[in-house]
Amino acid sequence: MTDHILIERPEAYPGVLVIRFNRPEKKNAITQAMYQRMTEGLAQAEGDAAIRTIAFLGTEGCFSAGNDMADFLGFAMAGAVGEPAAFGFLKALAGATKPVVSGVDGLAIGIGTTIHMHCDMTIASDRSLFKTPFVDLALVPEAGSSLLAPAMMGHQRAFALLAASEGFSAEQARQAGLIWKVVAAAEVEAETLKLAASLAAKPPEAMRIARNLVRGDRSALLARMDEELKHFVAQLKSAEAMAAFQAFMKGKG
Repeated sequence: MTDHILIERPEAYPGVLVIRFNRPEKKNAITQAMYQRMTEGLAQAEGDAAIRTIAFLGTEGCFSAGNDMADFLGFAMAGAVGEPAAFGFLKALAGATKPVVSGVDGLAIGIGTTIHMHCDMTIASDRSLFKTPFVDLALVPEAGSSLLAPAMMGHQRAFALLAASEGFSAEQARQAGLIWKVVAAAEVEAETLKLAASLAAKPPEAMRIARNLVRGDRSALLARMDEELKHFVAQLKSAEAMAAFQAFMKGKG
């Protein structure tokens, strides 16, 4: 359902496009349709000069629990033909030419964590949890995180997050450079939108140049994303991943 992703342009925050997870009953778990809708939102932002900043938000107590496991299991059982819709979204996000910010309250699991590596500034509540259980599900890191995380936080923290599946508190994530600021839960959305509007009010060409200089050449990132995808799809088809998914679904039942 496309209403699981809301695309908003709040009047109180000119120049800001909000992409909001809106599936709280499933902890904002992301389906193929939701990825497609977010990709459309990013394209809308790119094509409209009036939009100068993109902001990702979740719901109270949950940013996103990551990929919808039933959706992914169905993709794997169907033979995993082609690339997941998630990859199209991630390529669009990596290629965004306008500032991207995010606000996290509560759970940020899997891609709910790695998405922030592509954001320029992230605000999180003090009750947030960042965790990437890729290996636990017999999968591998995605979103270019295997390149971005070590550069951002060093090998040991990156390994703890991406391979050992260790959870990071908001303060640990801030110390690791994954997020910028920790606030109370009730302040996350307002602080995120205020930040987005502040960036949107700055001279756009100067912002574009400054952002490109800070982010650097993205060709290595896109190449790493391609490499991750090959391993991810191969693992998605593997017996160990199928067993891990089925155990996960059985536990959920």
